[in-house]
Amino acid sequence: MHVTHPQVYPPQEDTYLLLEAALQEAKPGDFVLEVGCGSGHIAGILAGKNRVLASDINPHAVRETYARKVDAVRADLLAGIRGPFDLVIFNPPYLPTLPDERIDDWLELALDGGRDGREVIGRFAVQVGRVLAPGGRVLLLLSSLTGLERIRGIFSEQGFDCEIVGEGRVEGEILYAIRCIPHRG
Repeated sequence: MHVTHPQVYPPQEDTYLLLEAALQEAKPGDFVLEVGCGSGHIAGILAGKNRVLASDINPHAVRETYARKVDAVRADLLAGIRGPFDLVIFNPPYLPTLPDERIDDWLELALDGGRDGREVIGRFAVQVGRVLAPGGRVLLLLSSLTGLERIRGIFSEQGFDCEIVGEGRVEGEILYAIRCIPHRG
């Protein structure tokens, strides 16, 4: 199935890197949440062996995902979502974007990570622990443009340890799939 709405982020290199990591990470029977589901490509594939809920702030993305036979809700990150989830997956907006570069457009919102590329990621890091099951994991797609060590620091402040589980190169940046788990002890 291909994306039919022009305001929905289509599967690209970052999607495929995160999907590869998700297929390795998801255990049969896991309850999985994909935040910022876009086209629903990842959620749709995982729904074959897992219970999956997908969310996006973009109403067009929610419809695209639902068309893939995946339960999907419209939400700003984790607002109104309850867990517990065994695995939370997020390909966040991570491109550094100055205020005068912003365009009021759903597709741009999928890319706009704020001034330093970490604004949405920081909000997510504060919220995600609330919806994780004991032993739950978080998978994120990050870019070298956002500063990997800074992101690790943000998650560490929220009680998570993060490690790289996948890497790929695209024009002018390195993409990372990282797994974050709550600190033990």
